[in-house]
Amino acid sequence: MTRLFRLLTRWWTAFALGISLAMLATAHAFERFAGLSPCNLCLRQREVLWGAVTIALAATVWALVSRASRGTPRIAAFLLFLVFLTGTVTAVFHAGGELHWWALPATCSAGAGEIDLEALTSLALGTGPVARVAMCDAVAWSWLGLSMAGWNALISAGLAVISLLAAKRPKDARAPAK
Repeated sequence: MTRLFRLLTRWWTAFALGISLAMLATAHAFERFAGLSPCNLCLRQREVLWGAVTIALAATVWALVSRASRGTPRIAAFLLFLVFLTGTVTAVFHAGGELHWWALPATCSAGAGEIDLEALTSLALGTGPVARVAMCDAVAWSWLGLSMAGWNALISAGLAVISLLAAKRPKDARAPAK
């Protein structure tokens, strides 16, 4: 267990990169193959993951190029903690809105504030496809009683905790094995 923990915390940015890309791929797969349109809060959660991908990719490439025997920089792990914490807050806000624990903003419906005149014209004439508008307070998919936002909140919270552990890893985990 200690060996696995050392590996995970030393190369956390590489693991975080893979996990973030897998989460984004899953979200896009649900959109593409299951036909689930993302709402504005879903898109915000994806933006957070893209931020994690950017930080994790830069830190992992830096560690590989510089031949860092001590693993990836601890500051990158702390930045990932902040990003995943932001993702957790966003996902909890979204999940709470889905459960009607609080009201979501009016701009939370998909396409709010955006007017596409061509789409409106084709809709009025009956020549275009009807666009599916995803509402943030509607649960489009759930598993084991949790919506996608709920699962994202749990996963993001776990990733934030591991990122903090990687940033505060003990000195012996940072030193190269002799």
